[in-house]
Amino acid sequence: MHRRAFLGTMAASLLAAPFAVEAQPAGKVPRIGVLSPGSPPLEAFDAFRRGLHDLGYVEGQTIILEPRWDKGNTAHHASLVADLVHLKVDIIVVGTTPTAIATQKATRTIPIVMAAIADPVGAGLTASLARPGGNITGMSLISAELSGKRIAILKEAIPSGSRVAVLWNPTNPNMVGLLHDTQSAAQSLGIQLQVLEVRTAADVDAAFRSAVKGGVQALVTVQDALFSLQRAQIAELARKRRIPTMSGETGFAAAGGLMNYGPNIVDSWRRSAVYVDRILKGARPGDLPIEQPTKFQLVINLKTAKALRLTIPQSVLARADEIIQ
Repeated sequence: MHRRAFLGTMAASLLAAPFAVEAQPAGKVPRIGVLSPGSPPLEAFDAFRRGLHDLGYVEGQTIILEPRWDKGNTAHHASLVADLVHLKVDIIVVGTTPTAIATQKATRTIPIVMAAIADPVGAGLTASLARPGGNITGMSLISAELSGKRIAILKEAIPSGSRVAVLWNPTNPNMVGLLHDTQSAAQSLGIQLQVLEVRTAADVDAAFRSAVKGGVQALVTVQDALFSLQRAQIAELARKRRIPTMSGETGFAAAGGLMNYGPNIVDSWRRSAVYVDRILKGARPGDLPIEQPTKFQLVINLKTAKALRLTIPQSVLARADEIIQ
């Protein structure tokens, strides 16, 4: 097993950003709201806490965290955000595009830090990556550019795969662009896609039944927090149904899936702590450039490949950052 660490590069202007907002008053313990997908425990949230610790913060003493969990239901977002606004938190950290949109609708004054958002410009959250404007900044996963790459790797790994199912969540505003990018890549590779909607965890099993009925030879998930939370379920169903699956979610191959390719979402959450620190020290969110990942991980699970009776070409294995055997 081997790994090349995910590395993001923070723009130099982030380090030199103007301190246009008043820093925290001396003696005041900042209170940070965190709107997270799913339910605790969450590896990404723990990574954010470690990021704050690495910057010298002591939870409960020099910083207070107010986590709120949507339990996989976007209908909870408005009330969760309202609760954090009522508490008058100093910053709200958001982990998905729907939570970011709900938070931005609720407040234009409380700073918002995006921990892992696919395409903030495309979702209408920011004016640009270099200068987001308003009260929001943070981490972008630039997933739209990666969707086509995932299906290309899947095709290279399974050359005979001409019919592929794609799972997507239409409740996520970023999904339309990501799905279109996947469709364009599939068309250029001569792949016929079967598009399957998955709005909640309860829809996953039915989607796999439809995929089997449609005679698909592989499956890919469009990057979304729902699929990250359900990665173990998706991996297990893929093995049972004998469907090779590619995901953009960190930890999918480790959970038993065949492959995942993309930025390290857990590390993105950890790095979002830097934005919290800069804002607490007086930086204005809209002046802090949004960071994009520059390194991406390809992880392949050879145990799963063996169970599926697949032989992954050496050309694909050679590009893997991690191989699970």
